[in-house]
Amino acid sequence: MRNTAKITAAVLAAGALTLGLTACGSDKDNSTSAADTGKPLIVAASPTPHAEILNYVKDNLAKKAGLDLEVKEFQDYIVPNTATEDGSVDANYFQNQPYLDDFNKKRGTHIVPVVTVHLEPLGLYSHKVKSADALKSGATVAVPNDAVNEARALKLLAANKLITLKDGTGSEATPRDIADNPKNLKFKEVEAAQTPRSLDDVDAAVVNGNYAISAGLKPAQDALVLESATNSPYGNFLAVKEGNEKDPRVEKLAKLLTSPEVKKFIEDKYQGSVIPSF
Repeated sequence: MRNTAKITAAVLAAGALTLGLTACGSDKDNSTSAADTGKPLIVAASPTPHAEILNYVKDNLAKKAGLDLEVKEFQDYIVPNTATEDGSVDANYFQNQPYLDDFNKKRGTHIVPVVTVHLEPLGLYSHKVKSADALKSGATVAVPNDAVNEARALKLLAANKLITLKDGTGSEATPRDIADNPKNLKFKEVEAAQTPRSLDDVDAAVVNGNYAISAGLKPAQDALVLESATNSPYGNFLAVKEGNEKDPRVEKLAKLLTSPEVKKFIEDKYQGSVIPSF
C-alpha cells in the first residue's frame, strides 16, 4: 500500500510539473494561437499622428482588406506598452527602438517591433526667441524626462552646437553628461507630453513631434532647430507582444500602414512634420 501510494504521488507530481511547464511555455511561445483572430484588432496609439494614421487606415483601407480595426488613444508613453504586455490591447503604435529597448529592459516587458512607419523629427521651440542663437546666457530649456527622449533632446542641442556632450555619451544621457555648456543653459525635466505647455514658463523646450503637432506647432516651420531624418534610429513602428508578430490581423495592418495610400496621406497631411519611413 505504501509503495502504491508513493508511486501514485510521484505520478501526480510529475503530471503537475508537466502541466506547469506546458503552461509556462504556452504563455510565451504560443501567444499567436491564443489570439482570437475573429475579434477586432485593438491598437493603442498616441493621438497625433499615430491615431490619425490608424483612423485613416480604418476608414479607407481596412474594410477592403478584411480587417476589423479599433483604435484606442493614450496621452502617455507607458500604458500603451503595459496594455500590450497584459493583453488589454493587441498592438501599439507610438514609439521608436531606443525607447522600446529601454522600456523592455527596465520593466521586464516583451514588446517587439513589427514594421516601421514614420519619423517625427524632434524640435526645439520657443515663445520668447526667434532663433537658437538668441537664447541668452542662463536660459532655461525644458526637455523630456524619460531616459531615451531626454538623451535625444540633448543630442539635438549638441548637434546644433548649443552644448557639447562627453565622448561616448549614449542613449541614456542626462544633463550630467554635458561636457561644455557655453550659454550656461539650465534644464527643466518634464514629462514629454507636458513639454509644449511648458513653453510659457521656460525660454525654450525640446518637444517630440507628435506632441508638437497636437499643440498646434508645425515642426517644419516653427522649430528653431529640427532633428535630421538622415539615418535616424527614431522611426516609429507598429509593435506587439513577442509571439504575436504572425497574427493575421497584425500582418494585414502592417501591410496597410506601409501602403502607397498611407504614404501619400502622411505626406499630404503633415507637410514634412511627419516623414514616411518606407
